[in-house]
Amino acid sequence: MSVDVKNTSGYAPFSDAQATGWQPDKEKFQEEDSDEQASRRRVSIAKGEEKHSKLGWQRLTVCLIVEAIALGSLSMPSAFASLGMVAGVIVTVGIGLIAIYTSYIVGQVRLKHPHIRHYADAVGIMWGRFGYELTSGMFVLFLVLVTGSHVLTGTIAWISIVDKTSLCALIWGVISALLLFCLALPPTFHEFAILGYIDFVSIILAIFITMVGTGVEASKAPGGLSAVPWSAWPPADISFATVFLSTTNIVFAYSFAVCQYSFMAEMHTPPDYVKSIWALGLIEIFIYTLTGAIIYSFVGSNVESPAILSGSKVLSRVAFGIALPVIFISGAINTTVVGKYIMERVFPSSDVRFVNTRKGWGIWLMLIAGLTLTAWVIAEAIPFFNALLGIISSLFISGFTFYFPALFWFTIVKEGKWNANAKNIGLSITNALVFCIGLCVLVCGTYASIEDILDKYKTGSVGQSFACSSSSYLSS
Repeated sequence: MSVDVKNTSGYAPFSDAQATGWQPDKEKFQEEDSDEQASRRRVSIAKGEEKHSKLGWQRLTVCLIVEAIALGSLSMPSAFASLGMVAGVIVTVGIGLIAIYTSYIVGQVRLKHPHIRHYADAVGIMWGRFGYELTSGMFVLFLVLVTGSHVLTGTIAWISIVDKTSLCALIWGVISALLLFCLALPPTFHEFAILGYIDFVSIILAIFITMVGTGVEASKAPGGLSAVPWSAWPPADISFATVFLSTTNIVFAYSFAVCQYSFMAEMHTPPDYVKSIWALGLIEIFIYTLTGAIIYSFVGSNVESPAILSGSKVLSRVAFGIALPVIFISGAINTTVVGKYIMERVFPSSDVRFVNTRKGWGIWLMLIAGLTLTAWVIAEAIPFFNALLGIISSLFISGFTFYFPALFWFTIVKEGKWNANAKNIGLSITNALVFCIGLCVLVCGTYASIEDILDKYKTGSVGQSFACSSSSYLSS
C-alpha cells in the first residue's frame, strides 16, 4: 500500500520500509536465516502490526484522558485564587477551546502523512533532520520529567495517607517508582486504556470528595460559606510572575497534544480522532472549570496546590487514597510513550519493536526500568524539581500545544495561498494568534518559572537532594 510521504524539507523521519509497511527482503533471509526462521519472523511482524493497530476512538479518548487529566486538575483552585474567579473561568475555557483546535491540526497532519508515529516525525517534515532530533530530545526529556513529577506526587500522597513522618520519605519514593514501572509495562495503548477507566474514576472521585469535604468544612466554619475569602478579581498586590505562573498551570493541564501522534499511530480508523479530541476537550473544560471555581469558592485565597492539602488531615488522607490510581496510571503512560518511541527508533524494521517475543519483552522490561529509574533519580536529586519542570514545560509545551500546530497549518495543512479565500484568511489569522500565544507562554512562562525558583531560594523553601524528611516534601 502506497502512502504519501511528501514533505517540505526533503527529510523523511522514517525509512521507506516504515512508511509503506515493512516488507521482508527474501535474499537477506536466505543469506542470514533459514526459511523457517524467516517465516516465523514474518508471522511475528504481521501479528505485531495487527496487535498495534486495535485502538478505536473510544479508547483513544481514554488514553488522552489518562495523559491529560491527572492530579494537576486539583491545582486549578490555586490558579483561580491568583487570577480571580472571572479571569480563571475565562482562561480555563478559552485555553481549552484553543487546545481542541490545535489538537485538530495535529491530527490533520497525521492524516496527510500516515507514516508519522510520534511528534518529532511531524516537526521533521518541516525542519528536516535538525527539527526531528530537536523535537525528539524535547519529547523524551519532558515525558521523563513528567514521570518524575508523579514520583514526587506519589511520595506526598503516601506520606499523607500513612501519616508517619518518622519514616524516611525515600521509601515512599521507591515504592512510587516501582508502581510506575509496573503500570508502564503494557506495550500497546489498546491494553493500557483498560487502566484508563480506573484512572478516570479515581480522579473524579478524588475531586468529588475534595469538593464535598472542603464545602462541609467551610459551612461549619465561623460565618459559613459567606465568610470564605474568594474574589472575582485578582488580588491587588499580586505580581506578574505569580499571575502568569498560574496561567501556565492551566496551559499545561491541556497539554494532551504531545502524545497524540503516539496514540494515533495505533488507531485502526485514524480519521475518528476528531471524536476523541472533542470528547476529551469538553470533558477537560467541564472538570477544570468546575473544580477550580467550586473549590476556590469553598476554601478561598489560601487554597493549596493540590487542593487535597487544603482540607483536614482526614479529608486529605481519604482523597489521596482515592487518587492513588490516577497518580500512578497517569504517570506511567508517559513512560510507555517514551519506551515505544525508543523501541521504534532503535528497531525500525525488527519484530522486537512489537514486544511480542522473548527478546522484545526482555528489552522492553529493561527499557521501562531504565526510564523509570532515571525519572526517580532526577526528581529526587534536584531540590527545586517542580519549579524546573515549570521551566521545561514553558519551553516545550508552548511548542507542542501552540506554535508547532500553528506552523503545521501554514506549512503542511493549508491548501493554497494564505489569502486565497475567506476561509484561508480567517484560518491564517487564527493560527497566527495561536503562534503568538505559544511565544507568549514560552517567554513569560519561562520568566515566571525562573522567578519562582529564585523566590524559593530567597525564602529558604528549597529542599534537599534525596531528602529523608517527610516535612520537606509536604512544604515544597
